[in-house]
Amino acid sequence: MSTATASRPQPHRDELTPDQCLCDYCTGKCCRYFSLPIDTPKTWDDYDAIRWYLAHDQVSIYVDEDTWYLAVLTRCKYLTPEYRCAIYEDRPKVCREYLTDNCEYDSDWKVAKLFESPEQLWEYAEAVLPPRRKPSVRPAAPPGGLIPVSALTASLPRSSP
Repeated sequence: MSTATASRPQPHRDELTPDQCLCDYCTGKCCRYFSLPIDTPKTWDDYDAIRWYLAHDQVSIYVDEDTWYLAVLTRCKYLTPEYRCAIYEDRPKVCREYLTDNCEYDSDWKVAKLFESPEQLWEYAEAVLPPRRKPSVRPAAPPGGLIPVSALTASLPRSSP
């Protein structure tokens, strides 16, 4: 734990003075996962593809403000034990452009929907999608591919003359 974090309680962001840096009090929440927006699922195939993501460790899917995200819960290899960036001067562009204005420093991480297992996602899909169609069972075609009409009508009731 960093000296700043260990020696005093974590202040709320609006308690900091302009000369203080929010990162000095943080435990690197933004460096412990990454999220990527994904297409909103609309079909059974879409949900099945997302179900595959959830079959992997440390992955979740969440929905925030109607946008679906894939979250991979993994610590950045450059986050030091003091919760600082080991390559700060040469950090990737996404890190350089990330601002603390709306970061998760004091967030309670509430999202509209959170899926942590394939089963959770499948249950949700079953609630929002029409039932899956089962393949129709058709009589097997004989060699040549044609079914004689007599085979199709054999079980029909016969009318009397």
